[in-house]
Amino acid sequence: MVSSIPLAIVPTGEDDSAKRHQIMDGARRVFMDLGFDGASMNEIARAAGVSKGTLYVYFADKHSLFESIVERECLRQGKVSFNLDPAGAAETVLRDFGRAYMEIVCRPDGGSAVRTVMAIAERMPDVGRRFYDRVIAHTNQRLADYLRARVKAKELVIDDYELAAMQFMLMCQATLFQPYIFQAKPVPTSEQVAAVVDSAVRLFLAGYRAKP
Repeated sequence: MVSSIPLAIVPTGEDDSAKRHQIMDGARRVFMDLGFDGASMNEIARAAGVSKGTLYVYFADKHSLFESIVERECLRQGKVSFNLDPAGAAETVLRDFGRAYMEIVCRPDGGSAVRTVMAIAERMPDVGRRFYDRVIAHTNQRLADYLRARVKAKELVIDDYELAAMQFMLMCQATLFQPYIFQAKPVPTSEQVAAVVDSAVRLFLAGYRAKP
């Protein structure tokens, strides 16, 4: 039986990379709008502005396309530069980190990405695990390394650095991330983020600052 999908010529080099990103950008919009189950390859091809034949040249199926999008998100977030200078005072560094962190997790399309990964994680556990390890756990470890440096500097007293780092990250999300990710509230304003992060810094230092 002859396939009804038209043949497509794959470009090479930069053109090939650009076409892959074009397809992934279109697919990401469809996944965000319709969810994984609601997205079809036909809809993805239309959103990406390519033929269905071209789509199948680059990606074998919807699962491989989704995995590629998650992989790209992992790489992007893994390269985010936080100002975690080990010589910097905790109050300033934590405040700067918290605000930058919340700008990432509450950016206009950030929550949708998390929602989509959560929705597919049970069916594709490797995808969910990879996103967690390379985005959430990676960020947590970077903050934990900073906290370890401040313990050595005798500014903080912490027994479990990874736990303390996660506590701070979750405190920064308080009243902001869950209403946003469940679409109960819009993207928080800079003022709202600043107020919550400042509160998180105060609480964190009240529990972990070294006593004089």
